[in-house]
Amino acid sequence: MTQDIPASFNAQAEICEAMGSPLTARVLRLLSQSLNRQTPLGRRLLDWPNDPSGKGDALGLRLTGGLHSLVLDGTAPALASAYSAPERHSDPAFLDLLKGTLQQHQTRLDSWLDSPPQTNEVRRSAILIAAGHWLTARYGLPLTLSELGASAGLNLIWDRYALEAGNRRLGPDPAVITLRPDWRGAIPPQAMPVVAARSGVDRNPLNPRSDQLRLMAYLWADQTERLHRTRLACEEAARLASPIDRADAVDWLAQRLANPPAESLHLVFHTVVLQYLPLPAQRQVASLLETAGARATPKTPLAHLSMEADDTAEPGAALHLRLWPGNVKIPLGRCDFHGRWVDWQAPPP
Repeated sequence: MTQDIPASFNAQAEICEAMGSPLTARVLRLLSQSLNRQTPLGRRLLDWPNDPSGKGDALGLRLTGGLHSLVLDGTAPALASAYSAPERHSDPAFLDLLKGTLQQHQTRLDSWLDSPPQTNEVRRSAILIAAGHWLTARYGLPLTLSELGASAGLNLIWDRYALEAGNRRLGPDPAVITLRPDWRGAIPPQAMPVVAARSGVDRNPLNPRSDQLRLMAYLWADQTERLHRTRLACEEAARLASPIDRADAVDWLAQRLANPPAESLHLVFHTVVLQYLPLPAQRQVASLLETAGARATPKTPLAHLSMEADDTAEPGAALHLRLWPGNVKIPLGRCDFHGRWVDWQAPPP
């Protein structure tokens, strides 16, 4: 796989560049030139057993996350200086600095290769806020939330954030965070959701307080607004302490669906999660929802909201909503993977 690793770093650099992080793109391109077998870390990287660009591997982002952690906690001040003013460093100087950092901190960086990135992209809550208002307008019921792949639960508390869509503001006032994506399409109805209960699941849930460094490190260092939003969301998630269970998503969902909440709309949702589940697990999730949907009643309705990559050539992620009883399928449009834009195509509720 040796020849594939530098290419995967350069491919990831193209993605980072397109998504507004020239610094991370530059670091990845320079890292692709620095890999060698002279250290245990270098050998592990070059002998990575899986597809380094695989959605569950993201090897380049594992390494840049580790480097950013050294910047954030002050362990690598020289690297932090370069990150704060990259224009002052030529590529050869920046490359030497990265090589030295890899050598000096290889034990810590090696540990960062053990886990894939867990990024709670708070801007994805824009579509959750919009869907929450849409569903409230349709059903007039409080919501019980179940999130798959919740990580630290920053998007499980979407009702604490506000959304500005067109000339309309949706959400609480004041709000912990106000999201302002490039909004296209209809404006969601003004129908304030009431969350009766919430819970999430993750194979490796992160604590928004004690694991904040990990959460922040996977963000891209030159996206300061994104970092600021995530810090605010971490503080609110730590205050609310919403339950995030460490469990298998299929088993957990089966238990959640077995006891539907009375006089409440049960909203099961996930944002860019299915790609990390094996295909059999994805099928089990779909089967569980179908079975639970067949039991749903007007007093115990069920909704499934997904924001996931699909096989089309269209940009961003597809937004889909299914409602039971009735097994109604509603395409909601598309959304940028980081929530920078939303193309909202929901019909009137």
